[in-house]
Amino acid sequence: MEQQKLPNATLILVFGILSILGCCFYGIGIILGIVAIVLASKATKMYAENPDSYTGIQNVKTGKILSIIGIVLSALYLFLIIWLVMTFGWETLQDQELMQQKMQEMMGQ
Repeated sequence: MEQQKLPNATLILVFGILSILGCCFYGIGIILGIVAIVLASKATKMYAENPDSYTGIQNVKTGKILSIIGIVLSALYLFLIIWLVMTFGWETLQDQELMQQKMQEMMGQ
């Protein structure tokens, strides 16, 4: 019997990479990471049922790991942005001079 490549193995790897690259784009990394993890779990189940029929499990595993890293980085970045907006306000983040003044006040100078 001829081996087939796991469906979406390359797509999972690409989404995993893009989830890391998209971590600074306000949640894009979370979306791509979750999609990649869902696809990876389906591919892993398929592979577990008949491992001799499929190749490409390494791409699936690597994509899943990269997706988890991308989700964590995206979540940390989103928490940072939310904290900055709550601490300084949106207007302060838009004005560099006002941001410097607020930072100096925070440092006690």
